[in-house]
Amino acid sequence: MAIEIKAPTFPESVADGTVATWHKKPGDAVKRDDLIVDIETDKVVLEVLATADGVLGAIVKNEGDTVLSDEVLGSIEAGGAAAAPAAAAAPAAAQAAAPAAEGEDDPVAAPAARKLAEENGINIASVAGTGKGGRVTKEDVVAAVAAKKAAPAAAPAKAAAPAAAAPVFAAGDRIEKRVPMTRVRATVAKRLVEAQSNMAMLTTFNEVDMTEVMALRSKYKDLFEKSHNGVRLGFMSFFVKAATEALKRFPAVNASIDGADIVYHGYADVGVAVSSDRGLVVPVLRNAELMSLAEIEGGIATFGKKARDGKLSMDEMTGGTFTITNGGTFGSMMSTPIVNPPQAAILGMHNILQRPMAINGQVVIRPMMYLALSYDHRLIDGKEAVTFLVTIKNLLEDPARLLLDI
Repeated sequence: MAIEIKAPTFPESVADGTVATWHKKPGDAVKRDDLIVDIETDKVVLEVLATADGVLGAIVKNEGDTVLSDEVLGSIEAGGAAAAPAAAAAPAAAQAAAPAAEGEDDPVAAPAARKLAEENGINIASVAGTGKGGRVTKEDVVAAVAAKKAAPAAAPAKAAAPAAAAPVFAAGDRIEKRVPMTRVRATVAKRLVEAQSNMAMLTTFNEVDMTEVMALRSKYKDLFEKSHNGVRLGFMSFFVKAATEALKRFPAVNASIDGADIVYHGYADVGVAVSSDRGLVVPVLRNAELMSLAEIEGGIATFGKKARDGKLSMDEMTGGTFTITNGGTFGSMMSTPIVNPPQAAILGMHNILQRPMAINGQVVIRPMMYLALSYDHRLIDGKEAVTFLVTIKNLLEDPARLLLDI
């Protein structure tokens, strides 16, 4: 019986996807929940899993083909086709069972232990029982599972190469290599051009003295990490907190244009740009104005791990009313970030550098960072943009303002 393999149901914001990688070839045995094929969309890579045991049949959509929501990608031949691998395994199973026939037909094990062993691919006969009369307990299986995970894998999985990695040429090579642009890169390129073509975008700059934030972080980072289950205190949480406070005071910066209407948002869903092998992605912290510093840092850390593992979901990448990007992690001193439509503004953080500053008539060395706010001038006036950025500067240079709401 043939079972259809279908593309996932895409959300309304995603029109179609591209077949990125087939992990199985026609004729390969598959088990239920095995990863079969990856579908790349504008935002994330979606994994398509097997819905039944069998072998992979015909492939309808090849790598690079465009697919629509719920479109058929291929098929799995279930039933009799899956019996071949089982039949081939039967002699080995019989041979493995032979030693047990000399004593007991099957080791004595608790039902919970058998179930746990099956779920984790553990041969119950290989587990030493510590229960009464050599009975295999659930704890014995748990120990076997832990030992299996701790043991180095015989054949480590090959790490996926970055999708947009540039080819490496030897010195003196006069060759060219043409590769298709990834869907994410193509979408980013399209949206950036649209933003600059359809938006009256300007950028205003300021600089912030990071002395107080750095002193606060240095003083409490160890206690913060202990108090919040290993969550580390970084700089991004201070910027998110300062930005959400400024967004309350300047609602136009948190708004968007929809046709002839202005949509003001009574919440701050802040997109935080994080780096991944597929490029820069922007997952969203929902209701960031209600989050503590620890919740913000924990959310960003989770997003970073998911981005590196390619596990960000569509919901985590959709929406957002304001964005923060940190080019300083790559050494950028100054840049003009591009607004992500339909948002009205984006805040750019940069590298922290020790610079001489004139303070109270004295030249002192301070850790300084340039800030950039790019904004849609159709919605935000220059005065509003400048005072918004100054508000963030003042909140960061005196973090107590964040607690006192002043």
